[in-house]
Amino acid sequence: MNIVFLSTEAVPFAKTGGLADVCGTLPSKVAALGHQTAVIMPAFRSIRSAGLPIESTDTSFAVPMSRQKLVGARLLKSHLPEQQVPVWFIDQPQYFDRESLYGTSTGDYPDNAERFAFFCRAALQTIARLEWPVDIVHCNDWQTGLIPAMMAAQPDASPWIKNAATIFTVHNLAYQGHFDREAFRWTGLDWKHFNSNEFEYYNHLNFLKTGIISADMITTVSPKYADEICGPEQGCGLDEVLRGRSSRLSGIINGIDEAVWNPETDKKLAATYDTRFYKQGKLANKRAIQHRFGLEPDESLPMLGLVGRLASQKGWDMILPVIRSHLTEDRPTQWVVLGSGEARYEEELRKLAQAFPKHFALYLGFSDELAHQIEAASDIFLMPSLYEPCGLNQLYSLRYGTIPVVTRTGGLANTVVDCSDATLADGTATGFFVPEMNAASLDETIGRALHLRYHEKEKWEQIIQTGMAQDFSWRNSADQYVELYARTIALKKGTALPDCEASDALI
Repeated sequence: MNIVFLSTEAVPFAKTGGLADVCGTLPSKVAALGHQTAVIMPAFRSIRSAGLPIESTDTSFAVPMSRQKLVGARLLKSHLPEQQVPVWFIDQPQYFDRESLYGTSTGDYPDNAERFAFFCRAALQTIARLEWPVDIVHCNDWQTGLIPAMMAAQPDASPWIKNAATIFTVHNLAYQGHFDREAFRWTGLDWKHFNSNEFEYYNHLNFLKTGIISADMITTVSPKYADEICGPEQGCGLDEVLRGRSSRLSGIINGIDEAVWNPETDKKLAATYDTRFYKQGKLANKRAIQHRFGLEPDESLPMLGLVGRLASQKGWDMILPVIRSHLTEDRPTQWVVLGSGEARYEEELRKLAQAFPKHFALYLGFSDELAHQIEAASDIFLMPSLYEPCGLNQLYSLRYGTIPVVTRTGGLANTVVDCSDATLADGTATGFFVPEMNAASLDETIGRALHLRYHEKEKWEQIIQTGMAQDFSWRNSADQYVELYARTIALKKGTALPDCEASDALI
């Protein structure tokens, strides 16, 4: 099969979140299974600092964004390091050569609708120039949501469009690309397509809803999240639309790159380790973290780690009261936090770091090296998200022998097995679920985990060993995607049983 991935992010060229990890890895893993793949993305400023060569090409074209506005672009080329998967960049400095991908600290760029409508239109022109038959166009998140609808609206625009099937992956439903109806003019299509079965949503243009409605298949990044977004609580206003397409919706867990996240070979660590000698390895890494931040050099203290965005979605309204209680009551724990985000959380964390320097370490910002070190040094990793489409840090934690404490939502529910008498007995427990979304429940769950660590050490070690034995490699995820690609192609050709049609009750 020939698969083209369309995305605005792919490691190492551009990243704001997990989308980049998926689109920087999955194309290579699919290629390793014997398929031809390519990636198309904008030529953001960040691609120049990726450490890989960027080649100029002789290919250029123009997109008529309006009767008065013709916007030119040229193609640049590079590759993903693994399998040498080609990456094509749409170079249009007016739209993409900016400080950030989507906006600044003051908000989103006001012309995002125009920018990413241009990207969608230019991507279709780029695919036409690949000179190999395309079986699957795999679109990712709202910035590419117009593409399946554009292909359906103009099937004769290019010969490849008639045969290509589309898959649209929702990485986070909360980000939708919702714009005023006048933004529809940037699509270049007749206004007859601005209707509830195509581009229109409450008299606005919604990129994400457009992709959900028009793609041949829809995926998201965990089976649990696929179920959750079909309900009003996490449907973000699109639950009715998703329920109408539920027969075409599936969830596939993201993988982790085991060449990068491997405690046996990780050069970012103070000491590497395997399942046999994980105790010695984790102790060496704990000492290194304690020394780096000036924490009390006590190896017996359980270390609790947190890495990620400082945002309400990540449960920080629950986390902060718990940390504060542990520190003010002088409980025998140490805490290490790496991340950045909302100012109110950053300020509170700064105060705690200043008041309790021997038991609380803080790094505001991002450090890939430190992220690895925290996973290796910590005894427990906290991830009490209000919602979590997939999550990767809990997978890194399992790999590094760090026990995750998580909420039972999205990919967390699909990847962590709660510790109970039954799961301890059958040897499947890998972590702890927080039963309720509040600070008291989180604190109680941490207490339950620490009790096991102190008083039932054999069971604690059993949980660690079980977690380290889990296989969340990209190979498993890639196999599932390849199977989905084949089913989607068969559906497009009419050789598969038809699914039920989308609901007529679309907004």
